[in-house]
Amino acid sequence: MHISRPRSVLLAGAVTVTLSATALPAAFAAPSSTAVISEVYGGGGNSGATLTRDFVELANAGSAAYDLSGFSVQYLPGTPSAGSLWQVSALTGSVAPGGRYLVAEAAGTGGTVALPTPDATGTVAMSATSGTIALVSGTTPLTCKTAADCAADTRIVDLVGYGSAVVREGSGPATGTSATASVARGTSLADTDDNAADLTAGAATPVNTAGETSGGSGPGDPGNPTEPGPVRIHDIQGTTRVSPLDGQSVTGVPGVVTAVRTSGSRGFWIQDAAPDADARTGEGVFVYTGSAAPAVAVGDAVLVSGKVDEYYPSATTQSITEITAPRVTVLSSGNALPAPVVLDAASVPGAYVPSAGGGSIDALPLDPATYALDRYESLEGTRVEIADTRVTGATTAYGEVWVTVKPNENPTRRGGTLYSSYTDQNTGRIKVMSLDTTRPFPAANVGDVLSGTTTGVLDYDSFGGYNLQATELGTLTDHHLRREVTRKQKDKELAVATYNVENLDALDQQAKFDTLAQGVAVNLSSPDIVSLEEIQDDNGAVSDGTVGSEATLKRFTDAIVAAGGPQYAWRYIAPEDGKDGGEPGGNIRNVFLFNPERVEFVDRPGGDATTAVTAVDTRKGVTLSASPGRINPTSDAWDDSRKPLVGEFRFHGKPVFVIGNHFASKGGDQPLHGRYQEPTRSSETKRVKQAAEVNTFVKSLLAADKSARVIALGDLNDFAFSPTVQKLASDGALKPLITTLPTNEQYSYVYEGNSQTLDHILTSPGICRFDYDVVHINAEFADQASDHDPQIVRVDVNAPVQGHH
Repeated sequence: MHISRPRSVLLAGAVTVTLSATALPAAFAAPSSTAVISEVYGGGGNSGATLTRDFVELANAGSAAYDLSGFSVQYLPGTPSAGSLWQVSALTGSVAPGGRYLVAEAAGTGGTVALPTPDATGTVAMSATSGTIALVSGTTPLTCKTAADCAADTRIVDLVGYGSAVVREGSGPATGTSATASVARGTSLADTDDNAADLTAGAATPVNTAGETSGGSGPGDPGNPTEPGPVRIHDIQGTTRVSPLDGQSVTGVPGVVTAVRTSGSRGFWIQDAAPDADARTGEGVFVYTGSAAPAVAVGDAVLVSGKVDEYYPSATTQSITEITAPRVTVLSSGNALPAPVVLDAASVPGAYVPSAGGGSIDALPLDPATYALDRYESLEGTRVEIADTRVTGATTAYGEVWVTVKPNENPTRRGGTLYSSYTDQNTGRIKVMSLDTTRPFPAANVGDVLSGTTTGVLDYDSFGGYNLQATELGTLTDHHLRREVTRKQKDKELAVATYNVENLDALDQQAKFDTLAQGVAVNLSSPDIVSLEEIQDDNGAVSDGTVGSEATLKRFTDAIVAAGGPQYAWRYIAPEDGKDGGEPGGNIRNVFLFNPERVEFVDRPGGDATTAVTAVDTRKGVTLSASPGRINPTSDAWDDSRKPLVGEFRFHGKPVFVIGNHFASKGGDQPLHGRYQEPTRSSETKRVKQAAEVNTFVKSLLAADKSARVIALGDLNDFAFSPTVQKLASDGALKPLITTLPTNEQYSYVYEGNSQTLDHILTSPGICRFDYDVVHINAEFADQASDHDPQIVRVDVNAPVQGHH
């Protein structure tokens, strides 16, 4: 099992030399007509080892036999001392093109499996964890003990440093060696003179010139047999999420190559053309090739040998079953691919995932007829097909789009899929990515349709869970989603909006200012008050003590005027440097913009970064001790988090109290699709504490004047049904306005194909006549100025309060 590993696999205690036709960088001799080391293993005979001896393996990637007569393999400890000497093992004979050459080294007292008959034998007791192996033209011991000195020695044909070796090629040694693991090159035998990049760790797989492997298998290449071995893909996948063969080596696993990935996590998928009858056991698997480009093509019938591994993209996600450190035999090409499995409303269950009481679901038997995630897991690595799927999450900057295979599952008014409950997940959502890097990915908005069929393999990652890696992408049908424009407020209405402008600072491009300004002036129809979240200081993510936002706000308000809006004034309280969370150096804060031609801001001195604002009961009604002010900023609820900004306004002579909020993010929560079910929402605790602070402050205003007009708004980073919003609204202090909309309109944010609400406006009982609107201009679009939609409430401040005269 590996968690969030560098995508590399190293083999310990074995050394393999590969003959390569590619040129080495100038640091070492060019390998165009000579051999390179392909595998190194020093754990033989150690405690816990399977093999009884250390070994070094050479491989010939050239087109002609390579003569090794007079050559040697030499070993140096990983951290050589003044008295350390290179130990020499002489070589004889040759290695055939495409073949291997095995050098056996010292035996230990552990292990039970002998090496195949070696082609040369030495007596070197190699370290399992750190050392350097050199392939040398000659048998005279080397004298170099640094990477630079060894690079200058023209006798060295190839060199591999492993573990923590100081003598190595390139950026660092190959890592991951142990009593059971070697470091080895990938199937392409690529040699770039960078040990860390060229060799990866995995199970030791020694092979000699006869093609024999440990345990007597052969003839054939190590992991390149010509007949299938005993293990099939469904044996590897098993009936749970974790392979019963995890950590074990497999030989000659047959399959047809169904897809190839040449960038990022490189490798290819194979699928068994002769599936078993068990719906739980998958028939496809990913073969991870590390830094090497896959040397196969779609339609190749192959036999794959390597080590089975469960790769966890992070500690809380599910895993991906893989074959690592692969050796591949291509038996034939141009074969028909297995028919894809259709994913649609009928084939994907309605229940989302089994419960493990908050624990791991890894060991639970799959039930693909009952749970959607079990269905997807049973198809991991398998060819699947979807058809005419509606887009529920717009194309991202990473070339991915979310669709639903269940068109009738909680649809929103504009084509998304509504997320409305922790217990009612949307099971039809799936992310689509393209394996074709030669064509641009279509820019899709929510409500568009991927028409026709989209076919590919089902994969998994930490950025949303199960996804379709498309080899054939459907055609995008544009449904012409429009950005909304809300109505202009009437003269008697106070219009108050909230807008998360996503880390806006004075150094941003003018285009970002202009687009956000258009949203305020046109789409929001120039509200009287705009509560902004994510305004940064004037130099953004630069940690130099700057905390002011004057330049940022000047550029933004000027852009609003240019877009046809009013000349806004602003108020904010600068945070203490580095104390309010967000992007490091950005000093994020809440800000009020207001139109002084329509509304008056009541300035009262005393507000600063650490002083708590309080409600003051006067004969003329409740007022603030300071305006602008902050709610209890020294409470631990606000540690490393944005503090609420409170301002007192007057509209048509009536006081209105506005509280701008930006609660703590959901960072650290376990994912919906993860291995722990039900997932823990660890970040929720802090937001509930923050909600309690704001609720207490609102109740202090209402205690002084039960008819006080209070508007609390902003990015609460939580849902209308969450404990956070329930705490904020508790004791009747505030009413969440999102719940006053029709159900299919209750969203302002789209995440992983779920339309949901993180932004809110809440009002006190003193506001009894209002008109509320979420204005959809960002979250559903591939081209967006912010990932949040703004929202607005228009309040009739003169309307009588119900129950009061």
